[in-house]
Amino acid sequence: MRIEVDGRPATAETLAHPALVNYGHFTAMQVRSGRVRGLLAHLERLDAATRELFGTSLDPARVRELIRHAVGDADASVRVSVHRPDSEPVVQVVVRPPGEAPSKPQSLLPVVYERPVPHIKHVGTFGQIHFGLQAEQAGFDEALLVLSDGRVAEGGITNIGFFRDGRIIWPDAPMLRGITMRLLDEILRPYRAVIRVDDLPSFDGAFVTNSLGIAPVSRIGDVKYPARDDWMVPVHEAYSSVPWDHV
Repeated sequence: MRIEVDGRPATAETLAHPALVNYGHFTAMQVRSGRVRGLLAHLERLDAATRELFGTSLDPARVRELIRHAVGDADASVRVSVHRPDSEPVVQVVVRPPGEAPSKPQSLLPVVYERPVPHIKHVGTFGQIHFGLQAEQAGFDEALLVLSDGRVAEGGITNIGFFRDGRIIWPDAPMLRGITMRLLDEILRPYRAVIRVDDLPSFDGAFVTNSLGIAPVSRIGDVKYPARDDWMVPVHEAYSSVPWDHV
């Protein structure tokens, strides 16, 4: 793993603020041969959150330069975080080995939890980690976040989509619209609907998305979904058609 802060190797001093102050935001991406799927969406996300949290813009050209500097020629998983220890935001780039979407269907444990400020991919992830660990201890892969009124929102680290009668449906609830979700929106034009936990048996299937890609869902709580590759093929094809942008 390699960490750079504003283009320089991280030090104890530059890591102190994000370690002590849990206020900032980030985006996560996969880099292959110097390219990223949906790079402009990642840059727009970073700029929008910087404006909302810190009241200033974030130059996308600078962010691209910082990613290129940290990654070099390697394929990698990259996390770009923005914090503000002083008057100006700083950009932290974390480079780790490349990752792939899960190869097996995922199982989700419904839990009652709503992320604070859910439309921002922020660093306040205690709740997601806590319930994610509970899900793993109960034999599931991930937590499914459900609001107090029973509405399904999102996975702990994913977005979730459902199949019904050949159509794709996203939950209509406060959530983070992930980059992969946005990219699929532009191609597949799914629709949104309020989905409650009690509605889960009425769907034909489900899938999850995040920066690693897309995976089918085999189980949510006690509700089981059949393995149907024919439903997943259009989703995978749509995602595969998204161009890789040069960093």
